[in-house]
Amino acid sequence: MAKKIIGLVGENGSGKDTFSRYLIKKRKNVVCWRFSQPITEALKIFIDEIKREDQQWLADLLRKRFGNNILGEALKKKLKKIKQGIIIFNGVRYWDEYRMIKGLKGKIIYITAEPKLRWQRLRKRREKKDDQASWIKFKKLEKAPTEIYIPLIGQKADFKIDNNGSLKNFYQQIEAIIKQIKL
Repeated sequence: MAKKIIGLVGENGSGKDTFSRYLIKKRKNVVCWRFSQPITEALKIFIDEIKREDQQWLADLLRKRFGNNILGEALKKKLKKIKQGIIIFNGVRYWDEYRMIKGLKGKIIYITAEPKLRWQRLRKRREKKDDQASWIKFKKLEKAPTEIYIPLIGQKADFKIDNNGSLKNFYQQIEAIIKQIKL
């Protein structure tokens, strides 16, 4: 199997990580990289508890200095080392990242859910320090520069998953898509 590339775009708490874990479990030779991974690794050098706000700040700073595709370029370097398999780019947030994936003949999948449901999921998840944010803080984080293009990129996605239902329904939608793109 040659390289198959998937880009996941979706609001915070929409189900991108669940999609990735499901595909890793169901298919062989799957790797998942988050666009935020280089940011997280850099922040871990300096602080123990990483907040989404910190990630947004550093990502914005790097993009202003080096261009919007700086994180994509970092992951592209890793991609060169992989000869085959399924590569998931989790967290497409900018048009440059979208174009990078499309340029690699990848498929974009938009995962979305209602804001209140996503907020509730994050509060249960507790992956980042600010996953426990209030509803007001959550809505503020949704308007950060790193988040504003997500719905627009989602409109251009090859596939869309509405993740407002059950986990079973979510998995069924994933299965339908991976059959279509022959993973």
